[in-house]
Amino acid sequence: MMSQTSTKPARKWPVAVLGATGAVGQTFIRLLQGHPWFTIAEVAASERSAGKSYADATKWIEGAMPADVAALTVKNCDPSEVSSRIVFSALDSNVAGGVEGAFARAGALVLSNAKNYRMEADVPLVIPEVNASHLALLAVQRRQRGFAPGGGIVTNANCAATVAAMALAPLHEAFGLDKVFVTTMQAISGAGYPGVPSLDILGNVIPYIGDEEPKIEREMNKMLGALKGEAIEDAPFAVSAHANRVATENGHMVCLSMAFARRVSAEEALQALRAWRGAPEVHGLPSAPELPLVVTDAIDRPQTRRDVGAGRGMTVTVGRVRQDPILDIKLVALGHNTIRGAAGGSILNAEVLAAQGAFDPA
Repeated sequence: MMSQTSTKPARKWPVAVLGATGAVGQTFIRLLQGHPWFTIAEVAASERSAGKSYADATKWIEGAMPADVAALTVKNCDPSEVSSRIVFSALDSNVAGGVEGAFARAGALVLSNAKNYRMEADVPLVIPEVNASHLALLAVQRRQRGFAPGGGIVTNANCAATVAAMALAPLHEAFGLDKVFVTTMQAISGAGYPGVPSLDILGNVIPYIGDEEPKIEREMNKMLGALKGEAIEDAPFAVSAHANRVATENGHMVCLSMAFARRVSAEEALQALRAWRGAPEVHGLPSAPELPLVVTDAIDRPQTRRDVGAGRGMTVTVGRVRQDPILDIKLVALGHNTIRGAAGGSILNAEVLAAQGAFDPA
C-alpha cells in the first residue's frame, strides 16, 4: 500500500480517458497534465473520431492542447482496444452505461461522471471528503457482478449536487438534516460544448435543466447516507430542488435553506462549517485542496467571478450563513462544476483508491 504522504509512486499509472474530445474529457486532459501519479496513455471517443490524432479529432476549448496528448491516436471506447486499467469516463449518459459496464467486466476500474450507475445499490457515489468510506462498496460490486479482477465502477455526483452536498455534509454530521430546499444557478459549461445557444442564454435565465432536479433530489441522500454492512442506508431527510441555467461560464451556485432535528443557530452552523476538514484519508492527496470548504464573511460573497477558482477549482465556498425564518439555516455555496463537480472529483476518487492500495504497484 502506498502512503498518502508519498509525493509520487515509483512510476506513474497509465490511464485512459473515454469521451476525451468533449468538454469534460478536455478538463480531464488539462488536470492530468503533470499529475504526479497518473499519466495519460490512451484517449478514446466515438467512431467518428477513432483513428484520427487527438489534435485532428478535437476542437480544443481552453488554453493550449498538451503536445504529448495531441499526438495520441484516438481509439474506440472498447476494452478490446484500450489497455489501461484505470479509466476516466467523460461519456454522455446516452452511451455510458453499456461502455462503462464493458470496461468494468474486462477488469478496468472506471471513474465515471455519468448518471447511469450512480443510484445502483452496489456502486459508490463519492465525494471523497464527504463519504470516502463508501468506496468499500467496490468489493460488494465485484462479487455480485462477477467483474474481472480489478474491475469496477465508481461514480461522481451530479455537479450541482456535489456543491450542495459539500456545504451540507458538516451540518448533517453535526445536527442531522430534516429538510433541504435548494435552488441552483448553473453555469453554461454544465451543458457541455457548444452547449446552450447564445441567443437562448444571453440576458436570460432558463428555469429548467433536463433531469437535473430529480438527480439533485435523489443523489443527496445516498451521498450523505451511512455505509451499513454491505449497503448504503440513505440519509432520511427530504430534498426539494429548483435548477436554473444562468449566463455564467463556469461555477454552479446553490442557495440552500434547511431544517434540522433540532433548532440550530447561525453561530452553531458557522462553527461546524469552519471546523470541517472532511475525511482524513483525503488529506495530502495531489488533487485535494488545502481546505475543501471555505466560509466567507463578506456580505456579498461567494461570487462566481471571484471565488470559482478557489483551491484550483476544488474548494467549495460558502457564504451568507444566516437564520431562515421558515426553516432553520440558509446559505449560499459555490463550486466549479467541471473541476470539483466532474473531472477533478473523479481524479480525486482515483487518488484515494491509489493511496489505499487499490491498484497494482506502480
